[in-house]
Amino acid sequence: MTSLFLPSRLCSAEPAHPLIVHGQGVFLFDVEDLNGACVFRIGTADASDGLKIEFTSSAVKMERISTGDIYLDSSNTKGLTTKKGAFYWVSLDSQNQRLYAGIGEARIETVIYRYEFPRKNDTTPQPWETNKRFLESLITIRIAEDSPSVKPRKLLRDPIRRKIAMVVKDTEDLTMSEIAKGNFIPRATLAPVSQQMYECIAGKKFTLNDSDFPDFTKAIEYSIATPGKWCYERIKAKANEFSKTNPNYKETYLRITLGENNGESPGIPYVMEIWPVGHYSPVHNHGGANAVIRVLNGSIHVKVFPYLCNDSQSVDPFAEVDFKKDDITWISPTLNQTHQLKNLDTNKDTCITIQCYMYDEENKRHYDYFDYLDENGKKQQYEPDSDMDFVEFKQKIKDEWIQEIRSKAYCPWF
Repeated sequence: MTSLFLPSRLCSAEPAHPLIVHGQGVFLFDVEDLNGACVFRIGTADASDGLKIEFTSSAVKMERISTGDIYLDSSNTKGLTTKKGAFYWVSLDSQNQRLYAGIGEARIETVIYRYEFPRKNDTTPQPWETNKRFLESLITIRIAEDSPSVKPRKLLRDPIRRKIAMVVKDTEDLTMSEIAKGNFIPRATLAPVSQQMYECIAGKKFTLNDSDFPDFTKAIEYSIATPGKWCYERIKAKANEFSKTNPNYKETYLRITLGENNGESPGIPYVMEIWPVGHYSPVHNHGGANAVIRVLNGSIHVKVFPYLCNDSQSVDPFAEVDFKKDDITWISPTLNQTHQLKNLDTNKDTCITIQCYMYDEENKRHYDYFDYLDENGKKQQYEPDSDMDFVEFKQKIKDEWIQEIRSKAYCPWF
């Protein structure tokens, strides 16, 4: 079969982006013009061989440069999408000899194209070894000169291999079977800044109810349920925070901050969030920050989306997960970034979480906003704020509770 590639002397002149590790990695990119060509190559040093990768409106096509062999995924029926906010990725895995491509976050759940090289065939004595040598020779990404709409977004070292767990566990709590099944992500595999945040909030003494205020959670519930009390009135006042023209009492939650903004996160890095039953956030992302989130009380339902789709054509979540008390989940700059949280109507307890945010050290942009979708599905900016400092909040709730207990002439701990 004849190759559709430009001559190698033209390919070698195209802008080159070296892979971090030969033969593997994930290339994430945006497409600015859906009507133009979307073509790039992952090739050898001299561009004489490699893969031509093309995204069309209906498919992903991959072809070998030197032979013209087409690597076909017969189930692939998707390519470029007209939905706003979409971006794309291609994964190269020489060790397992797999090619993947997808839309949005680079993960198994968003794959639209997959191809695995055969271990046996009728023409090559040792196809596995031959294909491995070919794939390991691929070291450079080149954007086609006739495809200027392809804009590199990020290059990741490791290819996509399997589903990534959402719940973090410490090494001491993980069994061999759990590691093998991949049901949990070990704390040690988180990014350094995420490990730092994890260590700050994962301790056994990091709890709401303590010797100083053993009824803290009960007092928060009381404050939420009682007109005139701080939580009740503050939540009511926030009804138009995300829905500017159509106030929505349920699309609210409280943000109680710990410490100050040190310029290393979107807003104050440690935030206790309070979610009354039935309350939820808009669909939003996290500004490219890392995050670690622990449930301190109740449970929270989370929908995770491949990207923030600011369009009348909505995008479906690729996962829905329920996190219960003491579960810890995570966000990286490239994974779990876009989600929606809700304390389900069927729950009985207020959900309280601790959210920790921090940028990677190499992140020099520091986008200090969360983008979210308003009631019309349009993207808006939200600058993370604080409803009250934690120390002040705890004292406020304690004072309310003492007043309530005194009014009933009973206080077992005061």
